[in-house]
Formats: sequence, C-alpha cells, structure tokens
Amino acid sequence: MSDRRPTKSFDLSLYLVTDARLCAGTGIIDTVLAAVRGGVTMVQLRDKEASDAELITQAHKLMKALQGSGVPLIINDRLEVALAAMADGLHIGQGDGDVAEARRKLGPDAILGLSVENGSQLRALNKQELDYIGLGPVFATTSKQDHALPLGIEGLTELVTASPLPTVAIGGLKVEHAEAIWETGANGLAVISAICGQPDPQAAARAFGMKRLH
Repeated sequence: MSDRRPTKSFDLSLYLVTDARLCAGTGIIDTVLAAVRGGVTMVQLRDKEASDAELITQAHKLMKALQGSGVPLIINDRLEVALAAMADGLHIGQGDGDVAEARRKLGPDAILGLSVENGSQLRALNKQELDYIGLGPVFATTSKQDHALPLGIEGLTELVTASPLPTVAIGGLKVEHAEAIWETGANGLAVISAICGQPDPQAAARAFGMKRLH
C-alpha cells in the first residue's frame, strides 16, 4: 500500500489572509464572504491578539459561512485551534512548531502550509508532510513588523523555480503586482490589506482576477 497522502483539492490563486483590525468596519464574516464572491479561493484566519477560544469561535462561524463554497479555511499558526475548530488546514511560520508533528496531529487530509523566506529554508523543507509553501515577503509590509528582508520579484522567481511544492507569494502585494507575480510561475498570491478594509472587498478581489484575464 502506498504511503502517499490523498490528493487534496485547493486553489492558491487568490488567498485571503484576514486582519481583525482592517476588517473591523465590515466584520470578518462579511468581508470574507464578499471576497469569496469576488474570486478568493482560500481563506486564512489570522489574528495574533485573539485568544485560542476567541479564534475557535471565529473559525466555527467562518466554517459555517463558507460551507458549500468549496473555499478552504486555514488557521494561521495555532495547531490546537485548527484541531478544535476542525478547520480545513493550518499554515505555520518557521518558528511556529514542527511540521511533522503538525501533520501527525492534523491527519493526512488537512492542508498544511509553511512560510519560507529564503533558499536555505526552502532546501530544508519537509516536503513529504507539506501541501504548499508561502514565499515572502515579496515587498515590505506593515502587517508583520518583524518580517525578513523582502525578496522582490527576482528573488521570488528564484524560489518559485526551485520549489518542489505549489507556491503562494505574500508580502505587500497589491493588484498592480498581480501580473508580475503570476509571471514568476507562483500558483497564487496572498493578500491582506488589498482586500481587508477595502470599501468593497468583492470588487477588490475581482480586480485581481481581471488582471489575470489580461
């Protein structure tokens, strides 16, 4: 019997990472649903300040809201929250826990992603346990104060080319960057402020898709 895990269905094309502060006006649920109507293909619940209990409650609400959409809900960093909420997956950073342990606890069917900032991290990947990697930051971003040195488009292209796994670019990305990101060969781009906190999240999400059509 093969030990290969089942192939999971997910689309990294337009990956929304939530920000509680930026989404405060519209609310996370309404922002996410509007963004999904606009073309968002994956959603990551990220809130560094919320307690585990608060995040679990939020995740349950989002899972219910997204039911039937085909859009997976990924939890940022917190394995126990992902497990308790029975979310579709988990995304962790380099210092946020062990990939093998996360896979063991999540099981084979969950989506598991890892942030990668440079070539040495890419070469050290536990690729058998992961489903995708997040590459960045591409540009400087205010959403994460302690981020690594930005890759730029050239650095991103090098990592995408070398990656053994599907890739999603993140870090300071706006709609005007979309075409350049897709030209690197990345499977998608992750955005925060370009959708969260925008007056019309649906239109903001749709604008990325329109760039790809052109």
